[in-house]
Amino acid sequence: MKLTYCLSGHPTLPCNVLKFKSTTIMLDCGLDTTSVLNFLPLPLVHSPRLSKLPGWVSKDGTINLEKELKECAGRVFVDSQPEFCLPEVELLDLSTIDVILISNYHCMMALPYITEHTGFTGTVYATEPTLQIGRLLMEELVNFMERVPKAQSATCWKNKEIQRLLPGSLKDAVDVWTWKRCYSLQEVNSALSKVQLVGYSQKVELFGAVQVSPLSSGYSLGSSNWIIQSHHEKVSYVSGSSLLTTHPQPMDQSSLKNSDVLILTGLTQIPTANPDGMLGEFCSNLAMTIRAGGNVLVPCYSSGVIYDLLECLYQFIESANLGTTPFYFISPVANSSLEFSQIFAEWLCHNKQTKVYLPEPPFPHAELIQTNKLKHYPSIHGDFSSEFRQPCVVFTGHPSLRFGDVVHFMELWGKSSLNTIIFTEPDFSYLDALAPYQPLSMKCVYCPIDTRLNFHQVSKLLKEVQPLHVVCPEQYTQPPVSQSHRSDLMLELQPPPMPYRRCSVLNLPFRRRYERVYILPEVLLSSCGCPGRLPVLSYKQSQYFFGDGC
Repeated sequence: MKLTYCLSGHPTLPCNVLKFKSTTIMLDCGLDTTSVLNFLPLPLVHSPRLSKLPGWVSKDGTINLEKELKECAGRVFVDSQPEFCLPEVELLDLSTIDVILISNYHCMMALPYITEHTGFTGTVYATEPTLQIGRLLMEELVNFMERVPKAQSATCWKNKEIQRLLPGSLKDAVDVWTWKRCYSLQEVNSALSKVQLVGYSQKVELFGAVQVSPLSSGYSLGSSNWIIQSHHEKVSYVSGSSLLTTHPQPMDQSSLKNSDVLILTGLTQIPTANPDGMLGEFCSNLAMTIRAGGNVLVPCYSSGVIYDLLECLYQFIESANLGTTPFYFISPVANSSLEFSQIFAEWLCHNKQTKVYLPEPPFPHAELIQTNKLKHYPSIHGDFSSEFRQPCVVFTGHPSLRFGDVVHFMELWGKSSLNTIIFTEPDFSYLDALAPYQPLSMKCVYCPIDTRLNFHQVSKLLKEVQPLHVVCPEQYTQPPVSQSHRSDLMLELQPPPMPYRRCSVLNLPFRRRYERVYILPEVLLSSCGCPGRLPVLSYKQSQYFFGDGC
């Protein structure tokens, strides 16, 4: 058995392929969106500032890419539709993949690229919340791109001879020729039509050789870890898990015991930040800004942490005298996201399930909406423009600050020091996100909230479930470069974990001890050379042979 191909270098956006018992299984298909930080923002309203940025010319004047690259505050950005870094698709014939197992909705964003352009004919397995919220995030992404189309497509800067002469992050960008524009809504619908829904602990047979089963991972609505097992071997896939008490069902740890191999991905990206402490900082900075007469901008995804932020604010608003402050949630899928969070009762933690049967809404944002303290809109156009009042708090996307309604508010509020932008999503460097808006007067606060397992928690978990071998991204086997002295920010296990990186091929240390074989009686009898004696079954070079038992 092999963990054959590692197709992603991003530890929290994994895409691995496991070959196990004659089946080929893809584990997640995350989309690395950090590549969009190399592009200029897409403004919903014409931006004189962005349109007047000077084009880039090399210092010696030999390379002129004024139409493709623009300079802003000492940085250079690509002036075209943002593109994404896909999982590596050239190493493996993806038409040979039998199934794709999805762990959570953030780890399925590359699905249309895989299912619609590679000859894939298999089945995708995911829980219902993962499918439905994943659909919302994909539809939102498509909407962000299609409502601000850019005719020009920048390609010259990707030439290897030119790229190595470019400044900053463009020079170091990896596999730029493989970057792709966003998929279409038609491709999203086609990809998601291939998804088959599963419930926690439901066992799915794959060709009679392998059984897969999702377990609650405790990270988000419907998020899963996966058990992949045959009659005598067991692989656990742990991706994006949390032991904190938030809104999802708690993590199922006991089912991970007795694993021959445990594949570990999706640990917290901010191991030194405490989520509760970050929530406290978020609320206090928000209150200070509103009291001073400023506005607060919160770039966020349309599902996930925003539910916890709204719940925290629900408890905080009255004590902080913010009862008259309007809160706006702006997204093409805002209404659907808020509704979905209330109807997936069986996927929630026990306390929230109990509220459903009272009956009460499990999330307090329902009350915020009923009392008009929270209003949601599909975009800044239409009703929002007539009902908008300041000072206020706006939750909107995209966290990269490269597209979506957030671009409009950056242009609108960026020139005033009364206003504050609070970053809560950990996926993007906030300094890189802000780069094309410099010089900026508005205050910036970094409160990343990442509830996924940290190194202390995962070390304790691994001691309890005791897998024989652990496989993980190489980033987890060494401290961060900026904190090389912090040995507590890495995995130290015995035996040491097996690290992998993008494009690596890994042979798992998996020794097959037993095998179950089904033999027809007539085959068994015809193979025996001596009456009354059964033949001997032997195994050699992946094949079975009958020998004379005499």
